[in-house]
Amino acid sequence: MDDEIEVTVDGISYKLSELSEAAQEQVANLRFVDAQMAELNAKLAVFQTARNAYQSVLQQLVPRVPQ
Repeated sequence: MDDEIEVTVDGISYKLSELSEAAQEQVANLRFVDAQMAELNAKLAVFQTARNAYQSVLQQLVPRVPQ
């Protein structure tokens, strides 16, 4: 079984080990940034959930104004 990492650029797959050192560095940079973005998106989901909860509590605490 071939566990070689492949990357796809413009629809073409390349074995990571066959890329130049500069190209491998860019793949590493992309993987790092993708991981950071995934972490930020997870945090954003937590913050959005907390915000929704705070807003819900606030809506229950403010006086009701008849319309």
